[in-house]
Amino acid sequence: MSGPSDFQPTNPALKWIERRLPIMGLMHSSFVAYPTPRNLNYWWTFGAILSLMLGVQILTGVILAMHYTPHADLAFKSVELIVRDVNYGWLLRNIHASGASMFFFAVYIHMFRGLYYGSYKEPREVLWILGVIIYLLMMATGFMGYVLPWGQMSFWGATVITNLFSAVPYFGESIVTLLWGGYAVGNPTLNRFFSLHYLLPFVIAGVVVLHIWALHVAGQNNPAGVEPKTEKDTVPFTPYATMKDMFGVSCFLLFYAWFIFYMPNYLGDAENYIPANPAVTPAHIVPEWYYLPFYAILRSIPNKLAGVVAMFGAIIVLVFLPWLDSAKTRSSKYRPLAKQFFWMFVVVCIGLGYLGAQPPEGIYVIVGRILTILYFAYFLILLPLLSRIEKPRPVPNSIADDVLAKSGGKAAPMVSTVIALMVAGGLLLGGAESARAAEGSAKPPAQKWSFSGPFGKFDRGAMQRGLKVYKEVCASCHGLSFVAFRNLAETGGPGYSVAQAAAFASEYKVKDGPNDQGEMFERPGRPADYFPSPFPNEQAARVANGGAFPPDLSLITKARSYGRGFPMFLIDFFTQYQEQGPDYVMALLQGYEDKPPAGFNLPEGSYYNTYFPGHAIKMPKPLNDGQVTYDDGSPATVEQYSKDVTTFLMWAAEPHMEARKQLGLQVFVFLILLTVLLYFTKKKVWANAH
Repeated sequence: MSGPSDFQPTNPALKWIERRLPIMGLMHSSFVAYPTPRNLNYWWTFGAILSLMLGVQILTGVILAMHYTPHADLAFKSVELIVRDVNYGWLLRNIHASGASMFFFAVYIHMFRGLYYGSYKEPREVLWILGVIIYLLMMATGFMGYVLPWGQMSFWGATVITNLFSAVPYFGESIVTLLWGGYAVGNPTLNRFFSLHYLLPFVIAGVVVLHIWALHVAGQNNPAGVEPKTEKDTVPFTPYATMKDMFGVSCFLLFYAWFIFYMPNYLGDAENYIPANPAVTPAHIVPEWYYLPFYAILRSIPNKLAGVVAMFGAIIVLVFLPWLDSAKTRSSKYRPLAKQFFWMFVVVCIGLGYLGAQPPEGIYVIVGRILTILYFAYFLILLPLLSRIEKPRPVPNSIADDVLAKSGGKAAPMVSTVIALMVAGGLLLGGAESARAAEGSAKPPAQKWSFSGPFGKFDRGAMQRGLKVYKEVCASCHGLSFVAFRNLAETGGPGYSVAQAAAFASEYKVKDGPNDQGEMFERPGRPADYFPSPFPNEQAARVANGGAFPPDLSLITKARSYGRGFPMFLIDFFTQYQEQGPDYVMALLQGYEDKPPAGFNLPEGSYYNTYFPGHAIKMPKPLNDGQVTYDDGSPATVEQYSKDVTTFLMWAAEPHMEARKQLGLQVFVFLILLTVLLYFTKKKVWANAH
C-alpha cells in the first residue's frame, strides 16, 4: 500500500541511477507519500522507536565486538577494560546493556498495542506472524548477549536455560551438548553464543524489512480498526507521521538516557560483577526482567518437559491469534468485554513477571499455576468465546468520522497509562530485586554519599584517605586488579599528580619477565602497571585465609547489593538512588559483633557480622579505632575509615562516574530542548489535519 510517488530527481547523476535502480522513488513512495491513517495515536510511535533501538543495538554491538574477547578466561576482564580504558567505552557499554531492556520495553508496548487494537486480524496475519518471529529472535539474541560478560549470573543463567533442552525426548541431551560444545558450560559455549549474538541482529534486521514490507502491502491498522476509504482518511507519512514519530522518539530518548547516564545498573544484577565461578552457585538464579513471565510459567509446572512446552507455547500461541480471535470488530475500543479482559490479561502478565522473580515455593507456586492457566485461557478459551457472544458497539464509517466525531469513547490517556506501566514495572522489578537480595542479614542503613545524585562528585579527600586505608589494611588480603597506578592521576580520580602516581607505583614490587636469561624478576611498579595481587593464585589465598578466598575489590561496590523492595525500588528510580553497594560495604565493615546473639551457632574460624549473608564471615574484623593515622587530622575511627575506603572503592569500580554524570546533564539539556521544539513543530504540522 505504498503511496503514489511523483519523485523526479533533477541531478543528472541521480536521474541515471534512478532509471536503472529506482531506489529513491521507492523510498519516496514508502516513507514520504505513503498514506497514513490520520487517527494514529502515540502508541504507534513505538514502531519507529523499535527501528531506532535496533540500529543503536547493532551499531554499539559491532563496536563493542571489536574490543571483546570471547574466551572464558578473558571475557570478564575484556568487558571491564572496555568500560575503563576504551574511549567512551563506558558509554557504549551502557547504551548497549540498557538498550536491551529498552528494546524489550518498547516491543512489549508495541505487542500489547497490537493486541488491544486487533492489528493481527485480516489482512495483517503475515505482518503479525513476522512480528512474533522477530520477538523470538530478540529473546534468543538477548539471552546470548546476557551470557557474554561471563559474570556469575551470566554463567548460571546459561547453565539453567540451556539445561531446559534436556527435557526434549530422545534428542535433548544431544541438543544440550551441541549448545555447550562439551559436557558443561564453558569456553566453547561462550564462543557459540558470541557468534550467534553477533549474527542474529542482522537476521532480525532482515525480518524487520519483511515486517515493514508486509505493513506497506496491508496498510497500517488504526485505533478505529476501519480501513481507509477516501483521501480524507489519510495523511502523507512525511511530514505528519514523521514529526509525530520524532517527537515520540525524543520523549523515549529522555527515558532511555536516564538509565544510560544516571542509573546504568538499575536493571542489572550485582552478581554479574563477580567473575563466573562454576563452583559457587548464586542464592537466586533469576533471568532478566523481560523473561520473568515465561520463567514463572516454566516453574509453575512440576514436570520439566511440560514446563518447557508451556513456556515456549506461551509465545507460539501468539502465532495463531489471528484465527483464535474471529471477531469482525478489530479494535477493543468498540468491544466492551474484550477491553475489560485485555486489561485483566495485562495484569496476569505483570503478575507472572512478579512471580518469576520469587522463589518457587509455597503460595508463589500456587498463584503461578493459577496465572498460567489464566494466561492460556485468555487465548484458547476467552477470545474464541468472546468473538461469538460479544456485541460490539458501532464503529465509525470512516477514519475521518472517527477523528471529527471522536466516537467510540476515550482511549486510555498516554501519560496515565505510561505511569501505570512504570508502577507495574516497579513492582515486577522490585520483586526481582527482593529475590536477589541477601538472605538472613539485616538491611544496611542508607548513607549520604557525596557521589550520589545527578550532580554527585567524589570527595577527593575521602578518596585519598580511603587509598591509605586500603594500602595499610586491605591490600594484605585483597587485590585491586582492574585499577592501574596511572588511574590515580586521571581526571575524576583521587586528584594525584602524574609524579605522585609514579612515586606511589614505585613503592610496589611487580613481577615481570622473562628476562634475557629466561627468568622472571621483580621490579619497581610503573604508572602503567596494575595494582598487584597479594597472592599468586586463588589456592594460595585460601591457604593463607583459612580456606576463604578474599575477593578482589575492584568491583566490590557494584558486586554487592541488597533489596529495598517495592515501593522503594520505584522511588529509587526517580531519586536516582543506586548506592546499595557502598551502603553494604560500609555497613559490613562496621557490622562485627564480639559475641553472636543467643542461639546462633557460629562455625569455628568465623566471625559474627550483622550485615553479612548468614552472619558468619571468615574475614576477621579489619578495622579498629586509631589503626590508620590520617595526615589531614580526620577522625581515626572505624566509621571514618569505613566511609573513606568505601568512597575509594566506589571510584575503583566506576572511575568514569563524574564524566558520565557531566555528559548526562549536557545530553538531557539537549534532549529537553529538542523535545520542546519537536512538540511545537509537530503541533503546527498537524494543525490542519484534525
